[in-house]
Amino acid sequence: MRRVLGALSATTAGVAVFVLLWEGYKAVGDDEGTKVFGVRILPRADDLSMPHLYTVVQRLGRPELTGGRPIWRVVLDACLFTLGVTAVGFAAGVVIGFVLAALMQRFRVVERGLLPYVILSQTVPLVALAPLVAGWSGALSFGPYPWQDWMTVSTIAAYLAFFPVAVGLLRGLQSPSASGVELMRSYAAGWWRTFVKLRLPSALPFLFPALRLAGAAAVVGAVVGEISTGTRGGIGRLVIEYSREATSDPAKVYTAMLGAALLGLCVAAFVSLLELPLMRHRRRVEVNVI
Repeated sequence: MRRVLGALSATTAGVAVFVLLWEGYKAVGDDEGTKVFGVRILPRADDLSMPHLYTVVQRLGRPELTGGRPIWRVVLDACLFTLGVTAVGFAAGVVIGFVLAALMQRFRVVERGLLPYVILSQTVPLVALAPLVAGWSGALSFGPYPWQDWMTVSTIAAYLAFFPVAVGLLRGLQSPSASGVELMRSYAAGWWRTFVKLRLPSALPFLFPALRLAGAAAVVGAVVGEISTGTRGGIGRLVIEYSREATSDPAKVYTAMLGAALLGLCVAAFVSLLELPLMRHRRRVEVNVI
Protein backbone atom coordinates (compact mmCIF):
# COMPACT_ATOMS: atom_id res chain seq x y z
CA MET A 1 0.00 0.00 0.00
CA ARG A 2 2.87 2.35 0.77
CA ARG A 3 4.30 1.73 -2.69
CA VAL A 4 0.93 2.42 -4.30
CA LEU A 5 0.50 5.64 -2.34
CA GLY A 6 4.06 6.65 -3.19
CA ALA A 7 3.45 6.03 -6.88
CA LEU A 8 0.21 8.03 -6.78
CA SER A 9 1.96 10.87 -4.97
CA ALA A 10 4.78 10.89 -7.50
CA THR A 11 2.29 10.88 -10.37
CA THR A 12 0.32 13.74 -8.84
CA ALA A 13 3.48 15.73 -8.26
CA GLY A 14 4.59 15.12 -11.83
CA VAL A 15 1.26 16.31 -13.22
CA ALA A 16 1.40 19.41 -11.00
CA VAL A 17 4.93 20.25 -12.19
CA PHE A 18 3.84 19.81 -15.81
CA VAL A 19 0.87 22.14 -15.33
CA LEU A 20 3.05 24.77 -13.65
CA LEU A 21 5.69 24.60 -16.40
CA TRP A 22 3.09 24.76 -19.17
CA GLU A 23 1.10 27.65 -17.76
CA GLY A 24 4.22 29.42 -16.49
CA TYR A 25 5.88 29.37 -19.89
CA LYS A 26 2.65 30.46 -21.53
CA ALA A 27 2.52 33.43 -19.14
CA VAL A 28 6.09 34.62 -19.74
CA GLY A 29 6.94 33.11 -23.12
CA ASP A 30 7.06 34.94 -26.43
CA ASP A 31 4.23 34.42 -28.90
CA GLU A 32 6.88 33.93 -31.59
CA GLY A 33 8.88 31.49 -29.51
CA THR A 34 12.02 31.90 -27.44
CA LYS A 35 15.04 32.42 -29.68
CA VAL A 36 18.76 32.32 -28.97
CA PHE A 37 21.00 33.79 -31.67
CA GLY A 38 18.09 33.68 -34.07
CA VAL A 39 17.36 29.98 -33.44
CA ARG A 40 14.04 29.06 -31.82
CA ILE A 41 14.73 26.77 -28.86
CA LEU A 42 11.27 26.90 -27.23
CA PRO A 43 7.86 26.79 -28.93
CA ARG A 44 5.47 29.66 -29.52
CA ALA A 45 3.37 30.61 -26.51
CA ASP A 46 0.32 31.86 -28.42
CA ASP A 47 -3.10 30.24 -28.09
CA LEU A 48 -2.83 28.45 -31.44
CA SER A 49 0.38 26.64 -30.51
CA MET A 50 -0.11 26.31 -26.73
CA PRO A 51 -3.72 26.65 -25.60
CA HIS A 52 -4.39 26.91 -21.90
CA LEU A 53 -4.78 23.54 -20.21
CA TYR A 54 -8.19 24.49 -18.85
CA THR A 55 -9.23 25.21 -22.45
CA VAL A 56 -8.27 21.66 -23.39
CA VAL A 57 -10.26 20.28 -20.44
CA GLN A 58 -13.28 22.39 -21.40
CA ARG A 59 -13.01 21.15 -24.99
CA LEU A 60 -13.38 17.59 -23.74
CA GLY A 61 -16.90 18.39 -22.57
CA ARG A 62 -18.07 19.98 -25.81
CA PRO A 63 -19.33 18.03 -28.87
CA GLU A 64 -16.78 16.86 -31.41
CA LEU A 65 -19.05 18.16 -34.17
CA THR A 66 -22.23 20.19 -34.00
CA GLY A 67 -24.88 17.94 -32.50
CA GLY A 68 -22.45 15.05 -32.12
CA ARG A 69 -21.08 13.15 -29.16
CA PRO A 70 -18.94 14.91 -26.58
CA ILE A 71 -15.30 14.75 -27.49
CA TRP A 72 -14.31 12.92 -24.29
CA ARG A 73 -16.50 10.02 -25.40
CA VAL A 74 -14.92 9.95 -28.85
CA VAL A 75 -11.42 10.02 -27.35
CA LEU A 76 -12.36 7.31 -24.84
CA ASP A 77 -13.71 4.99 -27.54
CA ALA A 78 -10.56 5.55 -29.61
CA CYS A 79 -8.36 4.82 -26.59
CA LEU A 80 -10.26 1.60 -25.87
CA PHE A 81 -9.78 0.47 -29.47
CA THR A 82 -6.06 1.23 -29.32
CA LEU A 83 -5.85 -0.44 -25.90
CA GLY A 84 -7.21 -3.69 -27.33
CA VAL A 85 -4.77 -3.59 -30.22
CA THR A 86 -1.94 -2.71 -27.85
CA ALA A 87 -2.84 -5.60 -25.51
CA VAL A 88 -2.52 -8.11 -28.36
CA GLY A 89 0.82 -6.67 -29.46
CA PHE A 90 2.08 -6.41 -25.90
CA ALA A 91 1.20 -10.04 -25.15
CA ALA A 92 2.86 -11.23 -28.35
CA GLY A 93 5.95 -9.13 -27.65
CA VAL A 94 6.24 -10.47 -24.09
CA VAL A 95 6.01 -14.07 -25.29
CA ILE A 96 8.60 -13.51 -28.02
CA GLY A 97 10.93 -11.67 -25.65
CA PHE A 98 10.55 -14.37 -22.99
CA VAL A 99 11.38 -17.16 -25.43
CA LEU A 100 14.37 -15.29 -26.85
CA ALA A 101 15.73 -14.52 -23.37
CA ALA A 102 15.36 -18.15 -22.26
CA LEU A 103 17.12 -19.40 -25.39
CA MET A 104 19.96 -16.89 -25.07
CA GLN A 105 20.45 -17.82 -21.42
CA ARG A 106 20.39 -21.55 -22.17
CA PHE A 107 22.73 -21.50 -25.16
CA ARG A 108 25.69 -19.12 -25.17
CA VAL A 109 26.08 -19.48 -28.93
CA VAL A 110 22.49 -18.25 -29.40
CA GLU A 111 23.22 -15.21 -27.22
CA ARG A 112 26.38 -14.34 -29.17
CA GLY A 113 24.69 -14.83 -32.52
CA LEU A 114 21.25 -13.38 -31.79
CA LEU A 115 21.68 -10.55 -29.30
CA PRO A 116 23.41 -8.16 -31.76
CA TYR A 117 20.51 -8.59 -34.20
CA VAL A 118 17.97 -8.05 -31.42
CA ILE A 119 19.65 -4.73 -30.63
CA LEU A 120 20.02 -3.87 -34.32
CA SER A 121 16.31 -4.43 -34.90
CA GLN A 122 15.47 -1.37 -32.81
CA THR A 123 17.47 0.95 -35.05
CA VAL A 124 14.99 0.59 -37.92
CA PRO A 125 12.80 3.74 -38.17
CA LEU A 126 9.28 2.82 -37.14
CA VAL A 127 7.69 5.24 -39.58
CA ALA A 128 9.44 3.43 -42.44
CA LEU A 129 8.71 -0.03 -41.04
CA ALA A 130 4.96 0.37 -40.60
CA PRO A 131 4.08 0.73 -44.32
CA LEU A 132 6.32 -2.24 -45.12
CA VAL A 133 4.53 -4.45 -42.60
CA ALA A 134 1.20 -3.30 -44.00
CA GLY A 135 2.32 -4.13 -47.53
CA TRP A 136 3.73 -7.54 -46.64
CA SER A 137 0.71 -8.59 -44.61
CA GLY A 138 -1.89 -7.40 -47.11
CA ALA A 139 -1.96 -10.76 -48.92
CA LEU A 140 -1.97 -12.91 -45.76
CA SER A 141 -4.98 -14.78 -44.44
CA PHE A 142 -5.76 -17.39 -41.81
CA GLY A 143 -7.92 -19.75 -43.79
CA PRO A 144 -11.21 -17.94 -44.45
CA TYR A 145 -10.16 -15.03 -42.24
CA PRO A 146 -8.20 -12.32 -44.09
CA TRP A 147 -5.53 -10.22 -42.44
CA GLN A 148 -7.05 -7.21 -40.71
CA ASP A 149 -5.60 -3.73 -40.39
CA TRP A 150 -5.51 -3.94 -36.60
CA MET A 151 -3.26 -6.99 -36.87
CA THR A 152 -0.67 -4.85 -38.63
CA VAL A 153 -0.80 -2.35 -35.78
CA SER A 154 -0.48 -5.15 -33.21
CA THR A 155 2.53 -6.52 -35.08
CA ILE A 156 4.23 -3.13 -34.90
CA ALA A 157 3.41 -2.88 -31.19
CA ALA A 158 4.89 -6.36 -30.61
CA TYR A 159 7.99 -5.34 -32.56
CA LEU A 160 8.71 -2.57 -30.07
CA ALA A 161 7.59 -4.53 -26.99
CA PHE A 162 9.75 -7.63 -27.35
CA PHE A 163 13.10 -5.83 -27.12
CA PRO A 164 13.02 -4.57 -23.50
CA VAL A 165 11.57 -7.89 -22.33
CA ALA A 166 14.28 -9.91 -24.09
CA VAL A 167 17.16 -7.77 -22.85
CA GLY A 168 15.84 -7.16 -19.32
CA LEU A 169 14.84 -10.77 -18.72
CA LEU A 170 18.17 -12.04 -20.08
CA ARG A 171 20.01 -9.87 -17.59
CA GLY A 172 17.77 -11.14 -14.80
CA LEU A 173 18.21 -14.79 -15.77
CA GLN A 174 21.97 -14.32 -15.66
CA SER A 175 21.86 -12.55 -12.26
CA PRO A 176 21.98 -15.58 -9.87
CA SER A 177 25.36 -16.05 -8.23
CA ALA A 178 27.62 -18.94 -9.16
CA SER A 179 27.19 -20.40 -5.68
CA GLY A 180 23.42 -20.53 -6.15
CA VAL A 181 23.78 -22.30 -9.49
CA GLU A 182 26.26 -24.76 -8.00
CA LEU A 183 23.87 -25.43 -5.13
CA MET A 184 21.11 -26.36 -7.60
CA ARG A 185 23.54 -28.66 -9.41
CA SER A 186 24.42 -30.32 -6.13
CA TYR A 187 20.71 -31.15 -5.79
CA ALA A 188 20.88 -32.79 -9.26
CA ALA A 189 18.49 -30.15 -10.59
CA GLY A 190 18.34 -29.92 -14.35
CA TRP A 191 18.21 -26.76 -16.44
CA TRP A 192 14.42 -26.48 -16.30
CA ARG A 193 14.17 -26.87 -12.52
CA THR A 194 17.03 -24.41 -12.03
CA PHE A 195 15.28 -22.03 -14.40
CA VAL A 196 11.96 -22.22 -12.52
CA LYS A 197 13.27 -22.35 -8.95
CA LEU A 198 16.29 -20.04 -9.16
CA ARG A 199 16.71 -18.02 -12.31
CA LEU A 200 13.12 -16.91 -12.90
CA PRO A 201 12.47 -15.67 -9.32
CA SER A 202 15.81 -13.85 -9.42
CA ALA A 203 14.82 -12.22 -12.70
CA LEU A 204 11.59 -10.64 -11.41
CA PRO A 205 13.22 -7.36 -10.27
CA PHE A 206 14.63 -7.03 -13.79
CA LEU A 207 11.51 -8.24 -15.56
CA PHE A 208 8.93 -5.75 -14.31
CA PRO A 209 10.85 -2.58 -15.25
CA ALA A 210 11.29 -4.18 -18.67
CA LEU A 211 7.55 -4.89 -18.84
CA ARG A 212 6.75 -1.25 -18.03
CA LEU A 213 9.04 -0.13 -20.83
CA ALA A 214 7.51 -2.73 -23.13
CA GLY A 215 4.00 -1.51 -22.31
CA ALA A 216 4.90 2.10 -23.07
CA ALA A 217 6.70 1.03 -26.24
CA ALA A 218 3.69 -1.01 -27.33
CA VAL A 219 1.44 2.04 -26.96
CA VAL A 220 3.87 4.15 -29.00
CA GLY A 221 4.06 1.43 -31.64
CA ALA A 222 0.28 1.14 -31.83
CA VAL A 223 -0.25 4.90 -32.15
CA VAL A 224 2.49 5.30 -34.76
CA GLY A 225 1.22 2.22 -36.58
CA GLU A 226 -2.29 3.65 -36.73
CA ILE A 227 -0.94 6.94 -38.04
CA SER A 228 1.33 5.30 -40.64
CA THR A 229 -1.17 2.72 -41.90
CA GLY A 230 -4.30 4.87 -41.62
CA THR A 231 -6.11 2.35 -39.39
CA ARG A 232 -9.43 3.81 -38.35
CA GLY A 233 -10.95 3.69 -34.90
CA GLY A 234 -7.85 4.28 -32.80
CA ILE A 235 -6.33 7.27 -31.05
CA GLY A 236 -3.55 7.52 -33.64
CA ARG A 237 -6.05 8.09 -36.42
CA LEU A 238 -7.81 10.61 -34.20
CA VAL A 239 -4.58 12.59 -33.80
CA ILE A 240 -4.28 12.84 -37.59
CA GLU A 241 -7.90 13.86 -38.06
CA TYR A 242 -7.80 16.49 -35.32
CA SER A 243 -4.48 17.90 -36.48
CA ARG A 244 -6.22 19.11 -39.63
CA GLU A 245 -8.17 21.51 -37.43
CA ALA A 246 -5.14 22.82 -35.57
CA THR A 247 -5.53 26.38 -36.84
CA SER A 248 -9.24 26.67 -36.12
CA ASP A 249 -9.55 24.49 -33.00
CA PRO A 250 -6.10 23.91 -31.42
CA ALA A 251 -7.50 22.57 -28.15
CA LYS A 252 -9.12 19.72 -30.07
CA VAL A 253 -5.72 18.43 -31.17
CA TYR A 254 -4.49 18.28 -27.59
CA THR A 255 -7.50 16.24 -26.49
CA ALA A 256 -6.33 13.36 -28.68
CA MET A 257 -2.74 13.77 -27.46
CA LEU A 258 -3.99 13.75 -23.87
CA GLY A 259 -5.85 10.51 -24.55
CA ALA A 260 -2.71 8.87 -25.98
CA ALA A 261 -0.64 9.98 -22.97
CA LEU A 262 -3.21 8.67 -20.48
CA LEU A 263 -3.36 5.39 -22.39
CA GLY A 264 0.37 4.89 -21.91
CA LEU A 265 0.07 5.68 -18.20
CA CYS A 266 -2.78 3.19 -17.80
CA VAL A 267 -0.73 0.40 -19.39
CA ALA A 268 2.26 1.16 -17.15
CA ALA A 269 -0.03 1.25 -14.09
CA PHE A 270 -1.52 -2.13 -15.03
CA VAL A 271 1.96 -3.68 -15.18
CA SER A 272 2.78 -2.13 -11.80
CA LEU A 273 -0.35 -3.69 -10.29
CA LEU A 274 0.77 -7.09 -11.57
CA GLU A 275 4.14 -6.54 -9.93
CA LEU A 276 2.80 -6.12 -6.38
CA PRO A 277 1.52 -9.68 -5.68
CA LEU A 278 4.38 -11.40 -7.51
CA MET A 279 7.09 -9.42 -5.74
CA ARG A 280 5.34 -9.98 -2.40
CA HIS A 281 5.32 -13.71 -3.11
CA ARG A 282 9.01 -13.57 -4.01
CA ARG A 283 9.90 -11.85 -0.75
CA ARG A 284 7.84 -14.43 1.19
CA VAL A 285 9.73 -17.25 -0.52
CA GLU A 286 13.08 -15.63 0.29
CA VAL A 287 12.12 -15.26 3.95
CA ASN A 288 11.07 -18.93 4.14
CA VAL A 289 14.34 -20.03 2.53
CA ILE A 290 16.37 -17.94 5.00
